[in-house]
Amino acid sequence: MKDFNLEICIDSAESAIIAAAHGATRLELCGHLMIGGVTPCTGLIEMVKAVVKIPTYAIIRPRFGDFVYSDLEFEQMKRDVVSCREHLVDGLVLGVLTPDGHLDVERLKSLTALADGMHLTLHRAFDVCVDPFKALEDAITLGFHTILTSGQQASAYEGRSLLKDLIKAAHGRIDIMPGAGVNTSNLKDILQDTGATSIHLSAKTLRPSLSQHKNPHVYMGLPSIDESIIYETNGEEVKAARAILEAF
Repeated sequence: MKDFNLEICIDSAESAIIAAAHGATRLELCGHLMIGGVTPCTGLIEMVKAVVKIPTYAIIRPRFGDFVYSDLEFEQMKRDVVSCREHLVDGLVLGVLTPDGHLDVERLKSLTALADGMHLTLHRAFDVCVDPFKALEDAITLGFHTILTSGQQASAYEGRSLLKDLIKAAHGRIDIMPGAGVNTSNLKDILQDTGATSIHLSAKTLRPSLSQHKNPHVYMGLPSIDESIIYETNGEEVKAARAILEAF
């Protein structure tokens, strides 16, 4: 494979350094990957831009949960788009849906206009659209360059059939990038079965917190989340994924 994209999803400057050093071609920058990623703060954007040189795309997602947003949330998203553009982020990862499960074309027109020529990825809001092929055509009309999708399944591996059909239907007009549950154990099958040339993964590993004391009665978030561990990019997984892509 001569041309490929290896996008690593990260939520810290440390992970950005690890991903870039081990072969990522670009980054998706999020806040709080533990909850699926939300818009990163400007401090994190500035730190990542300072420590790595590969393209960095920021997600625009005001909160955890669905992709049907209130008027206030939409106004926040517009401000975040402008802020990311002003902070020289290389691209944006976004999506907005109507209550009946279609891309909210009018709101997305507003956001893409504010992006002013930045690279645009439609994120996995695509995976809960009622008609993926209509969403594909709407995304192309709106000027998106990439669709990040699991093929409307829990993982890209499970969604291989639809991913293949989407790539065929796109016919080079937009890049279909498999993501969700992608790792080096299933990457070859995903590439072989779909024909994809761009891949998205987080390559997460766990490291223990540096804290030597924990109060077992206090949680900063959900009691179901172990706050004594930290998610971080696994450089060896990134390196191995890069090798698979280069050899394919």
